[in-house]
Amino acid sequence: QVQLVESGGGLVQAGGSLRLSCAASGRTFNRFAMGWFRQAPGKEREFVTTIYWSDGSTRYADSVKGRFTISKDNAKNTVYLQMNSLKPEDTAVYYCAISLWGIRTTQAEYSYWGQGTQVTVSS
Repeated sequence: QVQLVESGGGLVQAGGSLRLSCAASGRTFNRFAMGWFRQAPGKEREFVTTIYWSDGSTRYADSVKGRFTISKDNAKNTVYLQMNSLKPEDTAVYYCAISLWGIRTTQAEYSYWGQGTQVTVSS
């Protein structure tokens, strides 16, 4: 089994920046992607971004494109989410997850999930 631990959440002013990290431990996989989802109160969990581990290809939700950047550290099995120009609507619990099927954008396609980290953007 894989354990995912998110960190870096917190309170930030609108327009500010925050960097989340997600460290994976446990078993390794031949091919996989790591992604970020978020869920705000009263809303469904939504796709934010994902990165394919082997080649670094990425995909972003339109709502965060140009503001958020996903990156990875292969040696540490860690992904990062650099969030810039944060908006109050970015407030949510952010979850990292692993997909064993490559680049995917729906929750059902991710097999392992972290517990989430709260990001609050004040106006």
